[in-house]
Amino acid sequence: MTRIAVIDYDMGNLHSACKGLENAGATTHVTDVAADLEKADAVVLPGVGAFDPAMQHLRSRDLIDPIKHIITSGKPFLGICLGLQVLFDASEEGKEPGLGVVSGTIKHFRHEPGITIPHMGWNQLELTQPDADLWQGINSGDWVYFVHSYYAAPTDPSVTAAAITHGSQTVTAAIARDNLMAVQFHPEKSSTVGLKILANFVQLVKNRQLAVSL
Repeated sequence: MTRIAVIDYDMGNLHSACKGLENAGATTHVTDVAADLEKADAVVLPGVGAFDPAMQHLRSRDLIDPIKHIITSGKPFLGICLGLQVLFDASEEGKEPGLGVVSGTIKHFRHEPGITIPHMGWNQLELTQPDADLWQGINSGDWVYFVHSYYAAPTDPSVTAAAITHGSQTVTAAIARDNLMAVQFHPEKSSTVGLKILANFVQLVKNRQLAVSL
């Protein structure tokens, strides 16, 4: 059995993410308890909303240090949307410090003629780490669904696993580093491409389970 803990910190609807993971053969457990994260085979941090409330909710549940520990332990970890942004040092959206597990800042899209902010709707991925585990069966040019006004700007550009272009700006759409993965888009709302990405995450968790058992 592959057990995935999905962190509940009052920042978004968790049902669709859980359903996508379950369709790929995982058992999900929605929780805000640190001990549950330790017992799980992998952890997913989804999120919709604003940066400061997200960090405040994580802090109020005493989840900041446990999340950092999970990531440094090597356990597979997937952030989604706001769950990507809080991994960084800080955000132009607010004043709270982020988790700081990825160096960089969350920035606001520049206003320019002909683009809408928030960036809402379908956009095409440009895979910058095409061999990353999340992208098995995924190609540059595949469409995924976004809703965001802010984007991640990593200090180290090599952590970017995929990018998108909005207006004249090409920005990070996903990151990958060792066991840590995160996407700005919503795979649970991205039709067959998004479900394949979630299935890829479940498969890499299963592969890790198998490797550990040998």
